[in-house]
Amino acid sequence: MTGQWKTLFQLFWTFFKIAPVTFGGGFAMIPLIEKEVVEKRKWLKSEEVTDVFALSQSVPGAVAINSATFIGHRIAGMKGAMAAMIGVSFPTFIIVLLLGILYFFIQDNPKIESAFISIRASIVAIIVYAAIKIGKTAIVDKSTFGIFIVGIPVLFFIHPVLAILSGAIAGIVTISVKRKLGHKINMDRKEKKEEENDFEYFMGSGI
Repeated sequence: MTGQWKTLFQLFWTFFKIAPVTFGGGFAMIPLIEKEVVEKRKWLKSEEVTDVFALSQSVPGAVAINSATFIGHRIAGMKGAMAAMIGVSFPTFIIVLLLGILYFFIQDNPKIESAFISIRASIVAIIVYAAIKIGKTAIVDKSTFGIFIVGIPVLFFIHPVLAILSGAIAGIVTISVKRKLGHKINMDRKEKKEEENDFEYFMGSGI
């Protein structure tokens, strides 16, 4: 029981720390979540976190809360989901409540307005960085790269949910066609990298 409560507290504290310093919403939170969950805690692999973010965007609700809930459930079941969700929601609730009270007193302050201009620019940089990090695990072959290239202009014309569903259908069709044609399917970059290392070892050993 002690070990379980320790894990629940770690989940709560991890997302409690992330929420207050993440300006720009759930997408800006992605690099911090990946750093804490994958690199520091080693709860999940990078590919698993990428799947969580994709799932979080395809269901109703805020990306940050959805991601925290899915990750918490993956690590410690229903209790883990609750701990992570409360951890990511509570500090944001307090901050928004305080800002709502203070907003009418600071909204015309030129220094505050200047600060928010810089914050918005920084948020764009964070989101681009998160996209690059996710792209390294999501784009694993020519077909996924093709879906990525087609998906960018498509997003200007259709709803993101439709884009996600279209991507899912395209993935299912692509994998089915590849299997029928007898092509080997590499589901992630790790598997592909291991195959490349095996090939290099094979060639270097002169077998």
